[in-house]
Amino acid sequence: MYLEILFWGLLALLIYIYIGYPLVSTILAQIIKKPALVDTDYLPSVTMVISAYNEESVIKSKLQNALEIDYPEDRFSIIVVSDASDDKTDTIVENFGHPAIRLKRMTERLGKTFGVNKIMPEIKSEIVVFSDANAIYEPSAIKELVKYFKDPKIGYVVGNAQYIKEGQSKAGKQEDSYWSMEIRLKISESKIGSVVGGDGAIYAIRKELYKPLQADDINDFVNPLQIILQGYRGVFNPDAICYEHGADTFDKEIGRKRRIVNRSWRGLFKNIAVLNPFKTGLHAWQVFSHKLLRWLGGIFLLAFLVTNFFLLGHNFIYDAFIFGQGVMYFLSIIGWLVIDRTKFAPFFISIPYYFVQVNIASILGILDNFLGKKYTTWQTIRDQ
Repeated sequence: MYLEILFWGLLALLIYIYIGYPLVSTILAQIIKKPALVDTDYLPSVTMVISAYNEESVIKSKLQNALEIDYPEDRFSIIVVSDASDDKTDTIVENFGHPAIRLKRMTERLGKTFGVNKIMPEIKSEIVVFSDANAIYEPSAIKELVKYFKDPKIGYVVGNAQYIKEGQSKAGKQEDSYWSMEIRLKISESKIGSVVGGDGAIYAIRKELYKPLQADDINDFVNPLQIILQGYRGVFNPDAICYEHGADTFDKEIGRKRRIVNRSWRGLFKNIAVLNPFKTGLHAWQVFSHKLLRWLGGIFLLAFLVTNFFLLGHNFIYDAFIFGQGVMYFLSIIGWLVIDRTKFAPFFISIPYYFVQVNIASILGILDNFLGKKYTTWQTIRDQ
């Protein structure tokens, strides 16, 4: 009896996490609309902060791309924060020979967040755009980000990072359902409250709202939480586009997501007040559903599998569920073997593969927290 209650309770919870919350958000977005004031002629001063560690293979292209962005030169500057790079990254930046570009080198490798903390007091612009060294922006991206800051209630704006695999063109980006769902969810969240978190490849904030972070904080998640707690909103603009190469193997992607969950988990609990609906309204529900429950999804899936196993033979429904789970995990293993080698698999393999991949990473990231493991530095997934 108790096992059956647990089984159906876990099933309901999993359905809510992966289907219910996105569905409810989509419905609410048609009912509760909180439009932001937009002014395409609003052109505040902007500083792009590019975090870099050993990015000699991409930093020149990144800087060339940044200089080609459609934005007034007298209102746009670029700072490369080098986390004590030991390749040619710093030399390339220093020799670029453009007055809008400045290098800020850390004397020792202490991580991206430490570098951002160091550079922020030196920035005088109204808006700061955070970017990765391999994120290539569309020419209109900065204008698309800043047009929302005409609204005094907007504290951060998140752009649309399109991830592509090695060897693919921009037109041949990943077409997996998971990423498409995330884009739609961010759009819905923006309409009813605030988009949850930022994106290290492309997001902008009001400089005045930045608060120093701890070195193990993940800045593109914790910083938006701090801005929300100051009474501001965050929106997602799908038209502010950049392109960035994702991990090309299962192990690299697991490692990247594992570090993200590890750092985000601690960051959320350092800013636990964001889960108080009396303080942050609907955003408390958004963070709880989109992040906290999603991170715990892998644990719930594991508990569901174990519970289902002990109910085998009780009813054909339980037998059908264990068969379905077995098929899903089998296809995910096939995906692991196929996608890492061919970079491609049909949707009925790729969807279970990415789904299981994300949840394994979440379990490992949470486990790291309980074991006291912290991540402060990073290595590009291209060099792992």
